[in-house]
Amino acid sequence: MNSQFINQVRQLVEAREKEIIQFLRDIVAIPSYDSQIGPVGERIAEEMRRLGFKRTWFDVQGNIVGQIGDGPRVLVYDSHIDTVGIGDPDAWEWDPFIGKVENGVLFARGACDEKGSTPGMVYGLAIAQELGLLEGWTAYYFGNMEEWCDGIAPNVFVEVEGIRPDFVVIGEPTKMQVYRGHKGRVEMQVVAKGRSAHAASNHLGDNAIYKMLPVIAGIRDLEPSLGDHPFLGHGKITVSDMHVKTPSINAVPDECTIFIDRRLTFGETKEDALAQVAALIPPEQKEDFELSMLHYAEPSYTGFVFEVEKYFPAWALDEDAPIVQAGVAAAGAYLGHAVNTGKWNFSTNGIYWMGKAGIPSIGFGPGDEEHAHTVLDQVPLQEVVDSTGFYALFPHYLAARLEEA
Repeated sequence: MNSQFINQVRQLVEAREKEIIQFLRDIVAIPSYDSQIGPVGERIAEEMRRLGFKRTWFDVQGNIVGQIGDGPRVLVYDSHIDTVGIGDPDAWEWDPFIGKVENGVLFARGACDEKGSTPGMVYGLAIAQELGLLEGWTAYYFGNMEEWCDGIAPNVFVEVEGIRPDFVVIGEPTKMQVYRGHKGRVEMQVVAKGRSAHAASNHLGDNAIYKMLPVIAGIRDLEPSLGDHPFLGHGKITVSDMHVKTPSINAVPDECTIFIDRRLTFGETKEDALAQVAALIPPEQKEDFELSMLHYAEPSYTGFVFEVEKYFPAWALDEDAPIVQAGVAAAGAYLGHAVNTGKWNFSTNGIYWMGKAGIPSIGFGPGDEEHAHTVLDQVPLQEVVDSTGFYALFPHYLAARLEEA
């Protein structure tokens, strides 16, 4: 690309730096946990309208969408705008929504995961339109709910709203590198049935917790035997929660349920994962156990229900894929240095975009995922500003790579 274009983008980003930062401060100040994204979506829609987006609307699930450009190729910028809750308020040394800025870093709930990418995406697309860098593209900003079920929002976007992009950029934090995949996941539960009795006569009962202990121990010891992959890494498994049913705290519990988070690398399937856990159930007690995959069927804040099984496929693109190379080139051009590719340790909406739908996708966003979901949730403000330049340049770089291919 002509360096004059890059300089024009840089000048427009620098001129709007204060607006970009204030926009981020505005949206982190609006609570949006438990997928209650309506108010923050309204604030984002207001900014998109001000910046000249062609159309903004809430989809049936309640995700906010902004359209800009009208070309034949379709590009989506995906940023989830819900957050986890704040947990114990006393664990925060500052208001988690007002936040604080220290040494150029904004500390606030959602700053890293993932409201930090929204200002760059919205302003970047507006700048791209202003400079003609969206020629041939219809682009969408997609501010969605993701925390409780990865991929459900893009699933609705494609299969209910009927908009299937050709390419996607996911704004989860990547330390300003280009990410090209991550492990998948399957969520399971194991239920052990017992028989209740008074604790004073516990010999008359059959303690469901005790029956579950060999399964828990087996899960604890299973990880070294799981699959491995040179890029995505080793499979993971953990017991993440346990519920017990008992008539009282003075009784033998008659039911115990454990919940399992199983991270899948390439070469592992959901069937493999279920079979590995099933093998841990003592053969002589199999009739007292039930193993199943979890499903998500919670209504969104609009009341819309879209049921999916909680299986999230692993995915990765080759380093030489056109969208990856376009991302590396755009980031390097704007930042002025070479940019690496990498992967997330956690899961993103990429499990649907690329994992299920096969839509070429990359990740690029400010911040480091290690700060997600912590009381040190944070993002460097310079990265927020600089990411705007990437999002502005990327459509043009991708178009060029596609023409070369």
